Amino acid sequence: MSGVLGSQPAPPHAEATLEHLRGVGAHNATALAEAADALLTCLRADGLVCTAGAGHSLAGVMESFYRAGGLAAVRPLYRPDLLPLHGAVASTGTERTSGLAATVLADAEFRGGQDALVVFSNSGVNPYPVELAVTAAGTGSTVIAVTSPAASADAPKRAGTTLAEQAHIVLDTRTPGGDASYPPRDPVTAPLSSLANAYLWNLLLVRLHDSAQRAGLELPVWRSANTVGGDDANAANLRHYGARVPGLT
Repeated sequence: MSGVLGSQPAPPHAEATLEHLRGVGAHNATALAEAADALLTCLRADGLVCTAGAGHSLAGVMESFYRAGGLAAVRPLYRPDLLPLHGAVASTGTERTSGLAATVLADAEFRGGQDALVVFSNSGVNPYPVELAVTAAGTGSTVIAVTSPAASADAPKRAGTTLAEQAHIVLDTRTPGGDASYPPRDPVTAPLSSLANAYLWNLLLVRLHDSAQRAGLELPVWRSANTVGGDDANAANLRHYGARVPGLT
């Protein structure tokens, strides 16, 4: 029957994107297990998982924070001048500002050795994401990078090194330099990194959930506020994390 949803094969680009994501999952299997173990250690110590990024990588930070099914022990590291909606060209300049990362971590009262850091950055070459990793690692905390070493290889090394080189664990988005994925031979549109970031974060949550269950630990997760009992279910998380995560209140 023509016109029925799902009766037609997916367009070639959709299939290529799905294949890319399948490859991302398979490629990162070991790193995801390591990252889940690191976050479980952080949660056992009642630490926070701080998530950070700049530009469109902030979509990964948004996905990690205060959403149904998400981890409650997340503190986003955020400044309006890093977001393109508050000035697109200016946000690029902010990400290239050396010294900003140390200020952001200090303002968040990042607890070295107890809190963990997840940095989303597709190219991973600008001072802000790189210095976040260097600074947090220097305090004894685990740093997880969600980045593309392939994209880093094609980009100017504005920080002299890359996020992937400074992180303890790398979740590789396998996104090409420039991010675009279509047309296949000379891509100019259809960026991949946001899809890969969200997919890897969800895969990490799945691994973390399974690891926590095996360890007999109940993960602090958010319920949808738009379901019956959702607000009541979230009340304990708000009491426990509200004072430590300013964005919650």
